[in-house]
Amino acid sequence: MHALRKNRPLRRIVLASAATVSGMVLLLSLKPHTTPALATADSRKPAAASSAAPGTTGTRTATGDSVDTRWGPVQVRVTVTGGRLTDVTAVVYPTENPRDQEINAYAIPQLRREALDAQSADIDSVSGATYTSDGYKQSLQSALDSAGL
Repeated sequence: MHALRKNRPLRRIVLASAATVSGMVLLLSLKPHTTPALATADSRKPAAASSAAPGTTGTRTATGDSVDTRWGPVQVRVTVTGGRLTDVTAVVYPTENPRDQEINAYAIPQLRREALDAQSADIDSVSGATYTSDGYKQSLQSALDSAGL
């Protein structure tokens, strides 16, 4: 008689559990470890407005690239004074439907605070607004590059 037949039910349970766990580990290891390239920079680059030449201590304003996300474009404008990020404004963001408006009503101010605190585009994403956050960070980095930070 085969070892996994009727006389050893506990062994069958242990082996079935081990096989299930092994299968789950294999499936989870197939998950991509990088963020998908859904939010890519738009090929149309807006002109970056600058009120002073890069490298000076005056106030500079720069607009980042428009980044297309799954729910619509996101574009950010920054103001730099004396080499410090002093203002971040979301110029364009998804507002097509009430859900977009609801999500971005709380996400955009949080992203702005994060950027001003971090003084860079290395900020955390807002839970529930992942696509907007990714687009915001990409456009913010573009604007910071244009402003010379």
